Amino acid sequence: MLIHAPAKLNLCLYLGGSRPDGRHELCSLFCPIGLADLIEVSEAERDEVICGDLDGDNLAARALAALRAQGWERPPLRIEISKRIPVAAGLGGASADAAAVLGLARGEVSDLEEVAFELGADVPSQLPPSFALVGGAGERVERLPDPARHSILLLPRGGLPTADVFAEADRLGIGRSAEELEALRSRLREAAGAGDSPLRYRDLLVNDLEPAATSLRPEIAADLEALREVGAAAALLSGSGPTVFGVFADLPAARRGAERIRSEDAIVCDAGRLP
Repeated sequence: MLIHAPAKLNLCLYLGGSRPDGRHELCSLFCPIGLADLIEVSEAERDEVICGDLDGDNLAARALAALRAQGWERPPLRIEISKRIPVAAGLGGASADAAAVLGLARGEVSDLEEVAFELGADVPSQLPPSFALVGGAGERVERLPDPARHSILLLPRGGLPTADVFAEADRLGIGRSAEELEALRSRLREAAGAGDSPLRYRDLLVNDLEPAATSLRPEIAADLEALREVGAAAALLSGSGPTVFGVFADLPAARRGAERIRSEDAIVCDAGRLP
């Protein structure tokens, strides 16, 4: 069995206050994109998760262990992950892999969404990968119609721990009230619920973590400006960063932007209603 585990973007991320469990309330639109890890699953003598680009434990291995702890009795599996999604880049690659593994037990393990949230805040929304309005700390997932097809130009970066960005956001006093988050949720539901391109509601494409991430990695500001200069209709931080992305109307426009930006690391892919 070969599974595609797509990366996701936060088309917006509005930050609320911290919770007693240490997580933060948020309101976000999660959008799968064409960039994906490839996961090959086969029967084996013992459970084994192999990811040549990562040393030691990984979230996919923890997902398989969590299924076994829930009593999942399928024969032992060998799961081999070929990484295409940059690691620790704010693109949800580890969460995508974990969700793909959990999906093997759909209909066979109860409370799969709860198991997903225990693994990580981004995992439930990718079970399965879909366009979604996400709230709470990631556990409230409201599936929405796929947006009209659009294209993305990514400038992937790594090495910025999520916990550091949220701590910096707290230090800077970034955070919205529960009432403001709920009002934004209503606006996003109305704007995105019709399946339009996100370029139709670009005024809502905001990432509240951008000042915190830029405070820790000032080069993020230059990356965002570079995307705007090559024609991105919107340029944002993805998740807690440090990857940034530009939104374009179509693939040719995104490719022209990539040619002008002249970054060897740039990635162009489709989003929205993927083939």
